Amino acid sequence: MVSWLPWPVIRERNFVKEHFIFVGKQAVRMVLLVFFVSLAAFVLVSVSPLDPLQANVGQAALGSMSQEQIAKLQTYWGVDEPPVERFLAWAGDFFRGDMGLSLLYRQPVAKVIGVKLANSLWLMAIAWILSGAVGFVLGILAGLREGSLLDKVIKGYSLLIASTPAFWLALVLLMIFAVWLKVLPIGLSVPIGVEAAGVTVADRIQHAILPAITLSITGIANITLHTREKMVEIMESDYVLFARARGESTFSIVKNHVLRNVLLPALTLQFAAISEIFGGSVLVEQTFSYPGLGQAAVTAGLGSDVPLLLGITVISALFVFGGNLIANILYGVIDPRIRRGGAGA
Repeated sequence: MVSWLPWPVIRERNFVKEHFIFVGKQAVRMVLLVFFVSLAAFVLVSVSPLDPLQANVGQAALGSMSQEQIAKLQTYWGVDEPPVERFLAWAGDFFRGDMGLSLLYRQPVAKVIGVKLANSLWLMAIAWILSGAVGFVLGILAGLREGSLLDKVIKGYSLLIASTPAFWLALVLLMIFAVWLKVLPIGLSVPIGVEAAGVTVADRIQHAILPAITLSITGIANITLHTREKMVEIMESDYVLFARARGESTFSIVKNHVLRNVLLPALTLQFAAISEIFGGSVLVEQTFSYPGLGQAAVTAGLGSDVPLLLGITVISALFVFGGNLIANILYGVIDPRIRRGGAGA
């Protein structure tokens, strides 16, 4: 006897299966990307012309040391070990949950990353929310007034900001608000000379304003332009024209027909923009001397601190690829053709 399942049940099961396969493939892809990114970072540090002993000890200090002392330093920095053995040893320890010991900070890499990541997340979360909210609103306003002066101003601003380097914008804001007007601190994440116990939330917010604004301004452009194009497309659609023919107001059309169609694409783009926020934070943190994950990565790279650099690389890659993974999943939910193509690949 053959039992037949109702068509809605079959469709629901197929949807779950396709979605599970799509998410699984995206997760495997993310793991492979993280591995190859860490491998690339290790190779770049290994072939770097920088000598870790000279960079961290100094040529004059090395000249006054004995051969035994230099040999101990070489062992400490792993100079005397083959690169393949060092990478395999690091990878084995990492999969066991041990990121190693930072050669510069003389602390566990996990502890160093935890402190630096907390500062960076505080900064990037503010920039991520501000850039998404402001960019979405500007995109809607520009799309509603296509061809108007407001549309031209918003579009011109977005194109200008999209081609502006983040570090240059950071320097301009630093000169205006910290040097000329003297209304905001010139850098760092806390006031100079204040103990950690004496730092208040207001102090942290004040020191994060300029870096967060810089990251927000640079992240607004893509959200604005994408939302504007989607708005123009929706406003020219048949169902919007039909709503206008029925006498609905612009506010009613935007509320009932436009927002729900433009929100999800903008949300997926916002998650994909995590990589841009991460990339921009490196330059911004260097400009403002903000002790975050980006500045720690630069310090680890220049100082040949391989365990710390690889740990930061993996954590950063997980955040970036995780944002892209969420964006891909949301795209698959919105457009089933993407999900089916990923499941059948």
